[in-house]
Amino acid sequence: MFEFLNVRSRPLVGIDISSSAIKMLALSRTDGQYRVEAYGFQLLPVHSIVDRSLSAIDKVAETIRQVMEWSKFSSKYVALGVSGGAVITRVIQLNARYQSVQLGEQIEAEAERYFPFPFEELYYDFEVIGPFERNPEFSNVLLAAARVEVVDTRVLAVAEAGMKAVVIEIESMAVERAFAMVVNHLPAQGKEHHFALVDIGATVTSIYIFRDLKIIYNREQAFGGKHLTDEIKRRYGLSAEEAVIAQNYGGLPEDYVTEVLTPFKETVIQQIARALQIFSSSNEEVEVHYVVLAGGVSKLSGLETLVQSQLKIKSFVANPFIGIEIAEGVNKDALYEEAPGLLAACGLALRNFDDE
Repeated sequence: MFEFLNVRSRPLVGIDISSSAIKMLALSRTDGQYRVEAYGFQLLPVHSIVDRSLSAIDKVAETIRQVMEWSKFSSKYVALGVSGGAVITRVIQLNARYQSVQLGEQIEAEAERYFPFPFEELYYDFEVIGPFERNPEFSNVLLAAARVEVVDTRVLAVAEAGMKAVVIEIESMAVERAFAMVVNHLPAQGKEHHFALVDIGATVTSIYIFRDLKIIYNREQAFGGKHLTDEIKRRYGLSAEEAVIAQNYGGLPEDYVTEVLTPFKETVIQQIARALQIFSSSNEEVEVHYVVLAGGVSKLSGLETLVQSQLKIKSFVANPFIGIEIAEGVNKDALYEEAPGLLAACGLALRNFDDE
């Protein structure tokens, strides 16, 4: 899905260019068993990305280059994700007898019906996902598009770093692929439950509801770790760069935990509760059995316990690498520490094996 560039090379490196960091992962598979070959994580310079747009391609490229060198990635071929508001998705119904070329021609002929932007400003792709239940003569077709500028700037940043983007994918599809690995440690019957994956990034919280390991609901909220960073800046008179460094590497005053961190955790709980309430209001018959925390904020100490005790729902932090072989050159403890923020990169790296 969403392969704007037709070249397919292996092995692929999954690269997640988030609003605050570069996250990279390479996987191999032998006899059905996955192995982490390399991974890397590096914070981006402040303001490198604004409203999902790369405002400083050179800084993003340099960060990718650093991660590639430090973590010793052997492949230069990349799978990239495009997320949230940067992606337009629709499920449409088209004649089931159409072949792939005919589907493309029909979509282009009626582009104004499906896209809020001029067709020439978009990359698009589609996939037949099954028959239309109300009329078997039609098929449900998943249609996805992204602004050319959003895709091209990411491809350019990767190219300037000395790598080549060969797959562009909707981030939610990558997350869905990786989520199957997240729940591998659960009993078989547990995988049939409904899961709420709460991915709390720097500026956006993405809520995914899974049934049978497939996303049935996805929503974003404008909330994330930046709220904590902004409060650190305000209370202690730090610059944005100083606040990020202090937050990630220590050095904050003694009252930080009680006056800043604990209230922020309470706000996180409120945001999760609100998101689940919005979902439940239109899906009363669906009971969420687990809350799975992901994203950088999920690493905050004690957050998982707070979610479970206050929301009365079983909770755990996402780690798709439990039970997976780790290459000798990869620091397992560091990988596990960053695992909640690596779901998209993991799902993108898994594109290696879709056709096997």
